[in-house]
Amino acid sequence: MTTQVIILNGGSSSGKSGIVRCLQAVLPHPWLAFGVDSFVDAMPARMRASDEGITFAPDGRVSVGADFRALDAAWIEGIAAMARAGARVIVDDAFLGGAASQERWQKALGGLDVLWVGVRCESAVAAGREVARGDRVQGMAALQADVVHQGVTYDLEVDTTHTESLMCARAIAAHVG
Repeated sequence: MTTQVIILNGGSSSGKSGIVRCLQAVLPHPWLAFGVDSFVDAMPARMRASDEGITFAPDGRVSVGADFRALDAAWIEGIAAMARAGARVIVDDAFLGGAASQERWQKALGGLDVLWVGVRCESAVAAGREVARGDRVQGMAALQADVVHQGVTYDLEVDTTHTESLMCARAIAAHVG
């Protein structure tokens, strides 16, 4: 089968977005890219600081409520529909629920050829990137570095601790059928 969807899962500031941009450059066909950050940005502002939406605690913890989960389910189904309609799609996500998050994607993407990629980065390195970015609550990278991978099964894992995004993207592209 031909790969229709590439799911990149990793913690905050692990390097997923850079890999996505490089994948779009190195893959031979056009691929659409969708990230959880863009999804959160697309929500009404009132949901970005609401118990029903998403909250970011001062220590970096992220909590989501019922309205967020409903929109997230629709977002996932929408991405699956685009792939079923013929679009090649790369998803940049952080599975805060570990295996349960992957199961939601697996259910929606049933019947599609998906490449599951774990993006790892040592927490100290990700935390340094987080500070340099300046657009994240400090602590998210350290808290998410391992939890997003708990119980998740991958076809391939890359580690951005000492490997540049382009090299990671080339390793992933080699697995795209």
